[in-house]
Amino acid sequence: MKHLFRYSLAAALWLLLTNVAYSADKLTVLLDWFINPDHAPLFVAQERGYFRDRGLEVEFIAPSNPNDPPKLVAAGKADLAVSYQHQHQMQVDQGLPLVRVATLVATPLNSLVVLADGDIKNIGDLQGKTIGYSVGGFETVLLKVMLEREGLTLDEVRLINVNFSLSPSLFTGAADAVIGAFRNFELNQMDIENRPGHAFFVEEFGIPAYDELIMVAGRDSLTNPAIGKFIDGLEAGVQYLVNHPEESWKLFILGERSDLDDELNRRAWRDTLPRFALRPRALDRTRYLRFAEFLKEQGIIKEIPPLERWAVEVEN
Repeated sequence: MKHLFRYSLAAALWLLLTNVAYSADKLTVLLDWFINPDHAPLFVAQERGYFRDRGLEVEFIAPSNPNDPPKLVAAGKADLAVSYQHQHQMQVDQGLPLVRVATLVATPLNSLVVLADGDIKNIGDLQGKTIGYSVGGFETVLLKVMLEREGLTLDEVRLINVNFSLSPSLFTGAADAVIGAFRNFELNQMDIENRPGHAFFVEEFGIPAYDELIMVAGRDSLTNPAIGKFIDGLEAGVQYLVNHPEESWKLFILGERSDLDDELNRRAWRDTLPRFALRPRALDRTRYLRFAEFLKEQGIIKEIPPLERWAVEVEN
């Protein structure tokens, strides 16, 4: 009888565990780019089991085309995507049924970068200079507003598309400055190459502060309780990250991510750490509407829908 009882108990436990695993909610999360330290809270939460503890099975996928993830979420092909606040508002303006549900990086990362030992010491020195960019529209608007602070216009500089080759275009002299450089990556890359850079931060030159990286979901999916559970797991991940940065780094470079263990990513990790949103769910309504007004004034978007249509705090 004792053996039979043990067998029955073991069978019951196996069945329970099987049912729990089988009933886990599966979420597909599309990244904005290849895996990098900007995504640290996501992978720390994954490795620490914070998603699993909440009954979630989460798969992260790096896109082949960084423009696709939000569109795939809008089409119901994925559950969540990492996006950018300005990109999100532009896509909502274009009619995509997307909603911001969480924040990853709560400050701008974008900046205008020059060589530290060059002759450009302030924005006014850009008159007549060549400025490289990678993505037209938003980046050129940032540059326009920064120039206006010094009484210059876009007509007084020469713009060239450097196709994401930001630092190299400075090294070769193809550009005197570049807009769209992420301060946690390009500056470190330049320093490693012994060609240090100097950054002009966009939020100090007339651009309202904004969230650089956010999480977006389809508007029709907000009733899915798995979304709220995911955000809870993400918050647990970022709390562990800021409390235990060295241990979190070791988790980040585990397995197939071991090739990220280099000097550039270590420096980017250090510089991105204070910029992560400690309360990913939290939404600053005034800040979001202020930035939306800026985008409208600059002609990036045409209308500003009611905030609850494109940015929310998801309830559990």
